[in-house]
Amino acid sequence: MEKIQLFCPATIANLSCGFDVFGLCLDTIGDEMILRKTAEKGIRITQITGANLPLEPQKNVAGVAAMALLEEINPGFGFEIEIHKKIKAGSGIGSSAASAAGAVLGINELLGRPFSRKELVRFAMKGEALASGSEHADNVAPALLGGFTLIRGYNPLDIIKIESPPELFATVIHPQIELKTSEMRAVLEPMVPLKNAITQWGNFGGLIAGLYTNDYDLIQRSLHDEIIEPLRGKFIPNFELIKKSAMENGALGAGISGSGPSVFALSKGFHTAQKVAQAIQDAYKDTGIPFEIHVSKINAEGIKIID
Repeated sequence: MEKIQLFCPATIANLSCGFDVFGLCLDTIGDEMILRKTAEKGIRITQITGANLPLEPQKNVAGVAAMALLEEINPGFGFEIEIHKKIKAGSGIGSSAASAAGAVLGINELLGRPFSRKELVRFAMKGEALASGSEHADNVAPALLGGFTLIRGYNPLDIIKIESPPELFATVIHPQIELKTSEMRAVLEPMVPLKNAITQWGNFGGLIAGLYTNDYDLIQRSLHDEIIEPLRGKFIPNFELIKKSAMENGALGAGISGSGPSVFALSKGFHTAQKVAQAIQDAYKDTGIPFEIHVSKINAEGIKIID
């Protein structure tokens, strides 16, 4: 194989109570990437559409992730990368993760799959570090593995994939403003009250149990963020109105996607997810802020090979 074309999906990280350790993979929005083998060693990014991003590999999340992989395997040839962005930078739905994960998966395929998808996560995390200042896997893991992914630990990296309940759908609204991940991390408190931490642990355990048992009522009771959302919500215009509209129209829960500004809602059934989308749209259109809304099933596969 000399060339590969990929669909690199958007993701939702944190999911209210799973800050930095939990994420899911979306199915209806994502980037496209094309990778080719070249005789010249190293990484070249030849084209980027849809975003004003650097072509220099060392300044691009896809290039940094790809170079991390090549440092370990060192083939006698190199790779060209084209990136066609459909996920806006700073959207909160894994734009940098899609690029970083797509780069390492594409190269891995062209090399004959020396690494499993799970093993590729550590390379993709290097790209995330360039974007946000820290190596975190809650977006790149679901992008690579699909479904829900739990990062049980980082030292060593320990990732568990959880299949989605069959009727679970996500609705995402993306207000057209940018919130940088690094800036949104800066607003967080380094210490949290023990009472809040206990509530968060209970919610996260309940969410995991609800996913494993297809218990939508338990999922609904558990989708609550005691720690991060109170600090970040104020940076998203009409955040509380979005949540209220989603919940009043049948959503199981709603919260900040990643570091924002996107807001997600999870619903049981496509019809309810569509109803939530319409309600959010009606509630938000008077703000004067342009926005996009997406309704998606949970992508069980992760990055998909198109050609």
